[in-house]
Amino acid sequence: MKSKLNLALVGTGRMGIAYARYLANRVPGAALYAVADVRADVAESVRAEFGAARAVADYRDLLGDPNVDAVVVMTPTKLHKDVVIDAARAKKAIFCEKPLSLDLAEAEAMNDAVAKSGVFFQLGFMRRFDAGYSAAKKKIAEGAIGKPCVFKSSSKDKARPSVDYLRPENSGGLFIDMGIHDFDLARWFMGDVTSVHSVGGVLAYPEMDGIGDWDNAIATLRFANGCIGSVSLSRNGVYGYGIHTEILGTEGTLQIGYDRETPVLVMKDNVIAHDTVPGFYERFENAYIVQLQDFVQNLLLRRPPPITCADGIAAQKIALAATRSAREGAVVSV
Repeated sequence: MKSKLNLALVGTGRMGIAYARYLANRVPGAALYAVADVRADVAESVRAEFGAARAVADYRDLLGDPNVDAVVVMTPTKLHKDVVIDAARAKKAIFCEKPLSLDLAEAEAMNDAVAKSGVFFQLGFMRRFDAGYSAAKKKIAEGAIGKPCVFKSSSKDKARPSVDYLRPENSGGLFIDMGIHDFDLARWFMGDVTSVHSVGGVLAYPEMDGIGDWDNAIATLRFANGCIGSVSLSRNGVYGYGIHTEILGTEGTLQIGYDRETPVLVMKDNVIAHDTVPGFYERFENAYIVQLQDFVQNLLLRRPPPITCADGIAAQKIALAATRSAREGAVVSV
């Protein structure tokens, strides 16, 4: 059994560079062996900064390299399919950032390619590796709140990304881009979702009118076990980045999340104040690292992946049903 894996990183945007840093310095058993980006100068810069052996503009140049043990896919979502399918055909283990795809047919094709090749594949829903969410999962398994009955989740960005990014052809839309995490958590904590009823609107950013998406939305969920849930999504949190989940059980409630980044309170006359979480990177940096550590250890110890293509497809189906429901104003089956 190998003691260290050579990883090829494909895509060096903001999170790709962060992953390069983690793989080079924070993941025992991993070596950042190669970097691929269509911007050859950027790939070479990242290679030099983190001491990788190779930098290429075309990721396919790495798939025939016997030194590459696994591929970490950090390209824009709409480019995931080709990289995953090509890596699967080359018999390389794969880690792929969420969401699996923007298109369900593409996601199914990726799943088929992985299944046919038999390669190891793990999807990056990092919230499952956050300390709060993983602790809540254990609490539920221990029976701390009895039977879970109601799932409530809220995700708020401090401010919107660029309007160009928000176009559904680029982001997938609000329910895919933001809600996919909440829908994955809903399944993880409560089981499969059978139907969705959602509403959405352009309420805070009039410049989004006409692009085919919303800046705020709410989805109500019905689970296969009869339980219920809700997911609230907002592009205009304003005060900070807010990620919160509440699970109500027959014997208690779990609350996950926080709004204060630094453990300091400023207390003055009639005012108690603290700072806020600035963004997803600060909130979930440790979760990103832990999930990569998990991926590498799963490969080294030959453990099965905890998050598969099937999980990505299931969350994607909920998000697509929520999108359709908001457009049609009706309950949609998943």
